[in-house]
Amino acid sequence: MRERILILGGTSDLATELAHGLAKEGKDLIIGGRKTEELSRTSSDISIRYNVECEYLYFDAEDFDSHDDFFKNIKGPYPSSLFVVFGYLGDQIVAETQKEESFKIINRNFTGAVSIINSYLTQRGDNKINSIVGISSVAGDRGRMSNFIYGSSKAGFTAYLSGLRNKLFHENIHVMTVRPGFMDTKMTEGMDLPGPLTASAEKAARLIIKRWKKNRNNIYVLPIWRYIMLIIKNIPEAIFKRLKM
Repeated sequence: MRERILILGGTSDLATELAHGLAKEGKDLIIGGRKTEELSRTSSDISIRYNVECEYLYFDAEDFDSHDDFFKNIKGPYPSSLFVVFGYLGDQIVAETQKEESFKIINRNFTGAVSIINSYLTQRGDNKINSIVGISSVAGDRGRMSNFIYGSSKAGFTAYLSGLRNKLFHENIHVMTVRPGFMDTKMTEGMDLPGPLTASAEKAARLIIKRWKKNRNNIYVLPIWRYIMLIIKNIPEAIFKRLKM
């Protein structure tokens, strides 16, 4: 029986590329998201192109009460791996004055991710789970004035995945944290991103899958980000707070 993988955030550029990449590996898929028409097209394309089963389901990260039922409604084999790809960059300036925007950033990046992963684990019954992959962000490595609400939500998700990895190691379940850095996607459309520090969704997906297969724990999609963030994290606070970043 082929491995069946669940990808949530299924209409994002990265999720779509991950779906194609995993299907090439011969994995059956379930892709979940809110835009069901787009999910239907992607599902059909992947099924025909790679000769795998690719189903789609409606999923809302912010509808926490529906998360347990989401897994109860899955037909067929329980997915043995989960990729949590959804997220929301939001607007820092708006979020500082409007609670709705602030809560949307926090709920889509942290609360919703934690909720669905917890449901994935509690609803598994006797089904075997192999891995969980969470897309965090370099913004969570240190809070900066330009995006500290988004960054704090991703910092929380990174810490959650770290603790989960510690817990699930003893059940032989692999947990991988991904920090993409800059990515050329719909989420960053219109932003002036530095080319050498920016990965396409296709390249990011390819590298994520490669490292997932090697059971890596923490990855930066482009290795240069590891060194950039090492420098940023080690700037003394007395200096860092004076910087405009």
